[in-house]
Amino acid sequence: MTSRELVNATLEFRNTDGRIPRQLWYLPWADMNHREMVERIHKEYRDDIVEAPTILKTPTQSRGNSCEVGEYVDDWGCRFINIHQGIIGEVKEALIKDEDWLDADRVHIPEELLDFDEEAVNRFCRNTDQFVLSGCCPRPFEQLQFLRTTEELYMDLMYPPQKMTEFISKMHHFYCRLVEKWAQTEIDGIMFMDDWGSQNNLLINPRIWDKIFRPMYKDYIEIARKYGKKSFMHSDGNTKEIYPRMIDLGLDAFNSQIFCIGLDELEKYRGKITFWGEIDRQHILPFGTKEEVTEAVQQVYRKLWKNGGCIAQCEFGPGADPQNVYTVFETWDRLNKAME
Repeated sequence: MTSRELVNATLEFRNTDGRIPRQLWYLPWADMNHREMVERIHKEYRDDIVEAPTILKTPTQSRGNSCEVGEYVDDWGCRFINIHQGIIGEVKEALIKDEDWLDADRVHIPEELLDFDEEAVNRFCRNTDQFVLSGCCPRPFEQLQFLRTTEELYMDLMYPPQKMTEFISKMHHFYCRLVEKWAQTEIDGIMFMDDWGSQNNLLINPRIWDKIFRPMYKDYIEIARKYGKKSFMHSDGNTKEIYPRMIDLGLDAFNSQIFCIGLDELEKYRGKITFWGEIDRQHILPFGTKEEVTEAVQQVYRKLWKNGGCIAQCEFGPGADPQNVYTVFETWDRLNKAME
């Protein structure tokens, strides 16, 4: 099977004789500090999932580099301050300052992102046998935090001002148009993200999540399905509260901190959703022995694989032991050979 066929078979739980598809995620930090290992993994364990290129015809208003020391301004006008090279910084000052959101009109909705080179995307898809994800990535909860700061947003969500509700509707309408335009290209899947979990629970009351954010994700998934595309989501932290909700919405693949949640907790969803990675970034990747890394991968396979339902994704980020990241892919490869 080609990579594209392999990923589709895995998402649809009909991968009975193919290998487990894989994907390395790495932050600029890894490329700066461990380039040889990044290149080695890519060479020996080729990605089955890639992202389509985004070539804009009209530049956005973003300025600076999000992973360099200094100031970075995103497409919406939010200012990030970064003190560490290789990772993204933080927003220290709200763009929307008024508690009633009366100044929300000052936010720049990045319509420029809709004006991308669709033919370049299609050419890329035709010239690869890999599974191609969209170059767009809606992130409504996180973007609201960038605009308002996390602390202020959490308070606003308790009793949303009318202007806030209006802005969220406007933002979501933009994201839906963006997803729809990407879904009309020859990509294989749409991706969206939001980091929803703390170490132990959801960051907000699940009732608020259901009222405000669940309908947004429902729309993205339905747009993807309308055009025959798969839907992928990423969310850090303990997201056990929303796993059944995302399954109900029809999400195909969920990238989450499965070791933070617990494999025993997630085993009940085996065969219902594809676990798009990962391996524990808090303990195993930075501090684990080779034997512990190997056992972690084997546990994922034993508890979550069911003729598919697992993608060998791993994030190579700050603090990770390069050899441990390599061992992750090495172990998945041995499991593949054992399946033959």
